[in-house]
Amino acid sequence: MASEKQTRREWLSAVPAAAAVASAAAAQTGGGVGRPNIVLVISDQFRWDCVGAMGLNPMNLTPNLDQMAARGVLFRQAISNQPVCAPARACIFTGQYPSKHGVWKNAFGLAEDATTLATVMKQAGYSTNYIGKWHLARPEAGTAAETRGAVKPGHRGGFADLWEAANALELTSHAYEGDLFDNDGKPIHFSNRYRADFMTDRAQLFLRSPAAKSPFLLTLSYLEVHHQNDKDTFDPPKEFAGRYPNPFIPPDLRPLPGSWPSQIADYFACVAKIDEVVGTLRQTLLETGMDKNTIFMFTSDHGNHFRTRNAEYKRSPHESSIHIPLIIEGPGFNRGTQVSELVSLVDFAPTLLSAAGLPVPSTMQGHNFLPLLDRRTEGWRNEVYFEMSEFITGRGLRTPQYTYAAAAPRVPGWKSVQSVEKYVEYMLYDLHADPYQQVNLAGRAPYQKIAADLRQRLLARMRETSGERATIDPAWFPYS
Repeated sequence: MASEKQTRREWLSAVPAAAAVASAAAAQTGGGVGRPNIVLVISDQFRWDCVGAMGLNPMNLTPNLDQMAARGVLFRQAISNQPVCAPARACIFTGQYPSKHGVWKNAFGLAEDATTLATVMKQAGYSTNYIGKWHLARPEAGTAAETRGAVKPGHRGGFADLWEAANALELTSHAYEGDLFDNDGKPIHFSNRYRADFMTDRAQLFLRSPAAKSPFLLTLSYLEVHHQNDKDTFDPPKEFAGRYPNPFIPPDLRPLPGSWPSQIADYFACVAKIDEVVGTLRQTLLETGMDKNTIFMFTSDHGNHFRTRNAEYKRSPHESSIHIPLIIEGPGFNRGTQVSELVSLVDFAPTLLSAAGLPVPSTMQGHNFLPLLDRRTEGWRNEVYFEMSEFITGRGLRTPQYTYAAAAPRVPGWKSVQSVEKYVEYMLYDLHADPYQQVNLAGRAPYQKIAADLRQRLLARMRETSGERATIDPAWFPYS
């Protein structure tokens, strides 16, 4: 396996690919000097296998996303570096792992001086705009003022222009009523309008306004398809209620007890609504002519296992938690292709900056994956390191064939990641033989050599990522 130093050296070859994407965007404007706009759409808690183009769900929930995939690039193996809302979002914007950017659990905020996708783009002349759920405010000591709604300018991660957001949208709104907050912290109230539609309305206002002068970055962060926290329900729009009375059940859920029997139909209806608003946004870009010079990216922060793997919906090393959708279209990406190599949240900011022809800051730990579009895979480390918190304190490695995870015994998931001295191997899945992760192989004698290799690789990634020097014990309960 290539060392980190070798990997960085080899991936200097990414520069021509990045330049090609940026020049393609400029060429499509006719001037040859413009930089592409970027629209980043994040749908909270969206299962990767709901996307029809992935070939697993037969319900035709996502015709617009499927069109995106057919026109652009579909990433088959996109992984969350931490399947929790705030840490995952910090990974997206900083290009760093949670133990590096410091948002290793919810209710922590980004440092005010953090280098982010937005700060770099703002310095390069982009307007930086945000609508929706933020979840990265840094609350003042002793107060909870920014854990729910309005966010102070210094805590917005570099989004310095249009700001219509709530730090925890799930706490300031319901499906048909609630508040976003503007640049001045004043509420933008909505009622009798479905939340995802209201946010799309606001995005359309921006895209059709003089404020959308190129180049711009617009992040649109939907709460859907996340559950409504205070009710523990998935709340689709009224016109979608009852649309899927006898739904397809994903194979990873079928044999396991959980909340899916009562929730999955409404969840799928929320998925269908998110797909519909994606179609609205794409049509708006087409009608304004901005589609020719706009990179449109759809993704999620983490998945949803419907309480089949632990006591809630994510925070586990399973595919249903860490595997996420990723589709990109627009100049340089309109290739009608699929990428099977593993990519992750920390790679998003370096890739988008490279696609815009901008330098990637040395603070970012992820890598530009544009060369993968040209099948230039040399030097790409085809594995993803991820961390876990809140339900457990854990570390893991996702490779093309295996998921390997270790957890800290007797260390609560809310305790600081810096306090861990020992982890214990507790999960190992062979995704080739067991894609739905029904058989945990940790501790089984025939897999001890494989586990030992993965253990050493995981320890190396922990040291490389944050300097963490903890040990990992083999599984405490081996099987012969």
